[in-house]
Amino acid sequence: MGVEIGSKLEGKVTGITKFGAFVELPGNVTGLVHISEVADVYVKDIHQFLKIGDIVTVKVLSVKEGKIGLSIKKAQEKERQPRQQRERTEGFEDKLNRFLKESEDRQSSLKKSGDKKGRGR
Repeated sequence: MGVEIGSKLEGKVTGITKFGAFVELPGNVTGLVHISEVADVYVKDIHQFLKIGDIVTVKVLSVKEGKIGLSIKKAQEKERQPRQQRERTEGFEDKLNRFLKESEDRQSSLKKSGDKKGRGR
């Protein structure tokens, strides 16, 4: 079975480095999941997300000169509704409510981080 760009496969984590994880795919080929492709959040320590022996679903991003680039986070993405299509179905009040909620969330996180910065003075 050949590895094709865009295909989703299951594989086993065989090695972990500070820059990513090596995943063995069907057909005894190995690819690399770069640390930036492990999760949708910032990954400082890959060991918090993966360990050797884990079975993961990956999406093939690239195949160049025998090197296979993989992504766990792109394999988990659901088909997203295009923004233009979502905006057509969303009314003005819905947009306004969503904006206000996002704005309040941002403000509260800024206030929390501001409180932490001022304590040491």
